[in-house]
Amino acid sequence: MPFLRRLPAVLALLMLGAHFLRFGQLPLVLLCLALLVPLFLRRPWAQILVAGALGLGALVWLWTLVGDVQQRLAFGAPWLRLAAILGTVALFTGWSAWLLRPRRTA
Repeated sequence: MPFLRRLPAVLALLMLGAHFLRFGQLPLVLLCLALLVPLFLRRPWAQILVAGALGLGALVWLWTLVGDVQQRLAFGAPWLRLAAILGTVALFTGWSAWLLRPRRTA
């Protein structure tokens, strides 16, 4: 079951790495790949580190959404589908960070 809670984070990190690769930011691509390692460590700090990185990743997706929608609006191109896709990816990335939160023990 713990693997299923981490699977969305793996997918979110891979999508974020692909996003950075598209813009030629190789150090950030390598960082996304490197964050796959602490994701599977059973240390609280490792989960917090990856969750924080995914939180920043969700902000990157939102930043990209705003910039691309503004560009589409400036050219008079359709923008709604782009906003829906990037908004969904940002929500997925934030949700995957939320899944990594520490569990409370009663």
